[in-house]
Amino acid sequence: MEQPQKEQEKAKQYEDYVKKKTPVHSLIKNMWRAFISGGLICTLGQGILNLCQWLGLDKETAGSWTSLILVFLSALFTGLNIYPKLAKWGGAGTLVPITGFANSVAAPAIEYQKEGQVFGIGCKIFTIAGPVILYGILVSSLLGLIYYFLHMWGIV
Repeated sequence: MEQPQKEQEKAKQYEDYVKKKTPVHSLIKNMWRAFISGGLICTLGQGILNLCQWLGLDKETAGSWTSLILVFLSALFTGLNIYPKLAKWGGAGTLVPITGFANSVAAPAIEYQKEGQVFGIGCKIFTIAGPVILYGILVSSLLGLIYYFLHMWGIV
């Protein structure tokens, strides 16, 4: 009878240890931070878009330049170790926009650069982003073929 009591005591101690070590997160605070950080990134993007259009670019070209500049800034801030700090504070608000994708490509390249150009950067740069790029290419190719055949048959 003494054995089950010891096991219960051990289980209780372990449960207390886990509660003590597990970080407590505030859902409201995390959502607010994501809203603020994502909103600031989108506001920056809108500002860049407006500037490009003010400089005389058409809407489509201005949109391309906006994406390009946001990706560049994200990669630059990742290299300067600023973006990881922003992502830690802002959570999904910094990781969901295009800037988060650029960060996910640049971060492994920076982390593995000490292993060399080919085996470090070349192999590890697509560790996170590779599956996303592969999936995007395959799905867009498949949808393009479907659209082509539907158009050829006069359905679309």
